[in-house]
Amino acid sequence: MGFITEFKEFVAKGKVIDLAIGVVIGGAFQKIISSLVSDVIMPPIGVLIGGVNFKEIKFTLKHAVTDAGGKIISEPVTLNAGLFLQTVFDFLIIAFSVFIAIKAINRFNKKKEGEIASMTNEEKLLTEIRDLLKQK
Repeated sequence: MGFITEFKEFVAKGKVIDLAIGVVIGGAFQKIISSLVSDVIMPPIGVLIGGVNFKEIKFTLKHAVTDAGGKIISEPVTLNAGLFLQTVFDFLIIAFSVFIAIKAINRFNKKKEGEIASMTNEEKLLTEIRDLLKQK
């Protein structure tokens, strides 16, 4: 099967729309998780370990250079370890949420398969005929 033919099938089956919806929902979900981590989870953790604001944890590699008048010539160079730590927490929460969602979907699909397995041969045959008629 050619590349163009495969692409046409892919678009025709609606998978592109499913993918687009997933990307949009994923983007919104990422914002929610980022807010959850930065606004709800990290502040109490910071308080527990002595009032540390994780966004402020950074290591200065090179200080800012200013001229005699106080004008900044070059910005400081920093490693923003706190922001990185917060991003790691974001990732872990998102990964865990996706894992739970997939686990629930798989459980639902197993129940569906179990229902099909419990059908008699006549019911299976009638279901197949019905599905074929729907396709035409």
